[in-house]
Amino acid sequence: MIVRLDPVIFSLGPLQIRWYGMMYVLGFIISGYLMRKLVDEGFFHVVKEKVDSFITHSIIGMFLGARFFYVFVYNWDYYSQNLSELLAVWKGGLSYHGAIIGLVCGAYIFAKNNKIPFLQMLDVTCVAGSQGVFWGRIGNFINGELYGRVSEVPWAMIFPQGGPYPRHPSQLYEAVLEGMVLFLVLWFLRKRVKVYGVLTSIYFIGYGSLRFLAEYFREPDNQLGYYFGGTTTMGQILCILMGLVGVCGLFYSLKKNEQIPAKA
Repeated sequence: MIVRLDPVIFSLGPLQIRWYGMMYVLGFIISGYLMRKLVDEGFFHVVKEKVDSFITHSIIGMFLGARFFYVFVYNWDYYSQNLSELLAVWKGGLSYHGAIIGLVCGAYIFAKNNKIPFLQMLDVTCVAGSQGVFWGRIGNFINGELYGRVSEVPWAMIFPQGGPYPRHPSQLYEAVLEGMVLFLVLWFLRKRVKVYGVLTSIYFIGYGSLRFLAEYFREPDNQLGYYFGGTTTMGQILCILMGLVGVCGLFYSLKKNEQIPAKA
């Protein structure tokens, strides 16, 4: 099967509306709905009118972090020679680990301005926003980017950007594992965990573990390749760090012991 999906939904003169961007919009819309539900449940202590403000903080933080990380960590050799493309996000080029850092910064600013405990803000972000990974990976699939390694499995697909060889559709693997599965776990646990910060730690550990596994099926970035004797990718290194942050966060959250209200 050859994957040739048009990444452009429609064009208005020079303006193009792309599926990649639309997937992110959909993820944020669903996040806003879920956050309002968390307000109703007593999990998120803020008036509903503030949810849109937090979504704005999230969008700005996520895109700045994702782009900054991709440009300076993943592909600086290219962008240092093509400075005019630094902000060309419509061509792809966003780092999920950078997006996480940007989201955490956005959540911190919002929490501080609205006097909301930071751990509560992080939990809300992870529970409501984790489903956004699913839509982002679907956008990658439509773009034909971040494809998998060459494979002979029956469901292997040919991505024009990856040459004539069939490959794992690793974007779909990640969409299911890191997007849907992890989101459903967190959504199920939201009424069973008693301390703020634990859900965020579970997310970091869970995402790090699932992404580490998915990296074995994903073609590493050409400009980076493998590390440690050709066995480990940059994504896996970052996932190990992410998992360690999750473990440390779990101990910190349990020690701080900020109780989630019984209504939640």
